[in-house]
Amino acid sequence: AIVLIISILTTVFTTKEYSPEEMALINGGEKEDSDEEVSLWNIFTDFKNMPQTMRQLSWVQFFSWFGLFGMWVFSTPAIAHHIYGLALDDTQSSTYQNAGDWVGILFGIYNAVSAVYAFFLPAIAKKVGRKRTHSISLVIGGLGLISMYFAPNENWLILSMLGIGIAWASILAMPYAILAGSIPPRKMGVYMGIFNFFIVIPQIINALIGGPMVKYLYGDNPIYALVVSGISFLIAAALVSKVDDVDDTVTTK
Repeated sequence: AIVLIISILTTVFTTKEYSPEEMALINGGEKEDSDEEVSLWNIFTDFKNMPQTMRQLSWVQFFSWFGLFGMWVFSTPAIAHHIYGLALDDTQSSTYQNAGDWVGILFGIYNAVSAVYAFFLPAIAKKVGRKRTHSISLVIGGLGLISMYFAPNENWLILSMLGIGIAWASILAMPYAILAGSIPPRKMGVYMGIFNFFIVIPQIINALIGGPMVKYLYGDNPIYALVVSGISFLIAAALVSKVDDVDDTVTTK
């Protein structure tokens, strides 16, 4: 909480915000909407009229974040049962706590991989294109999630985290890079905000149906939730091919 507050305050007090006059110059003379024109209704209108690229990316985002939420929620019970061999109802033993601690380390590993891979994303995207970069990254992440089912012991899960970290870095960057070129500059803030709907909505849906799916479809075995998360990543990767990246400088031959 302290880190979050410090980060927010640092951003607020050190980031220069452009004035309406400056934004008009940046937007080629287009003025921002006046106070009278800005309303909740306008947001719904913008949502209805969102660019085609944004509509296409929304499905990529949906399956990406549906998979991520499943991983975050079910990794500990899945690993405790499937890797450590604990009973499904054992959530109090020291071994279960060890499994939870190991999951924390694994999550740290995929975040570290993500931080390193993020430095290479611009060069990769410049070479092969943003869509292909994102699609390949999601495939690697999806295979990483699915591979957790086949891991013979907890140490092998580190390899799974390498793939997940690659996908995580791309999820946080590539969709926004693709989106930015398809929306009017003066609507950038509005559409970036609306774009976040497609991060929240899949997580809400997974929160509502993920538990019942584990109970009634997977026989209370949460490892299958991780497999489904991996499949969700693969679906997202396939949907990337349908996205129109309007200002990508790389032309696929």
